Amino acid sequence: MAATKARSGGRRYGKKAGQKVKRAMHEMKRGKLRSGRSGKKVTSRKQAIAIGLSEARRAGGKVPSRRKGSTKRKTTAKR
Repeated sequence: MAATKARSGGRRYGKKAGQKVKRAMHEMKRGKLRSGRSGKKVTSRKQAIAIGLSEARRAGGKVPSRRKGSTKRKTTAKR
């Protein structure tokens, strides 16, 4: 089991998450998928996946938490 966890990065998705992403991808390919507030047409594959996972989270599906991005610190200028 440890090998499986290490290979997949420890991120496991439930069936509901897969179904939501599949539906979002299908809608995107048909040109029917719209983004949240702006309502613009989604053309990016990554954005479609993000929308599907977001819907799965709201529906209570098993979806790992979002990855935390590494923040870059600005170096202070020499005085």
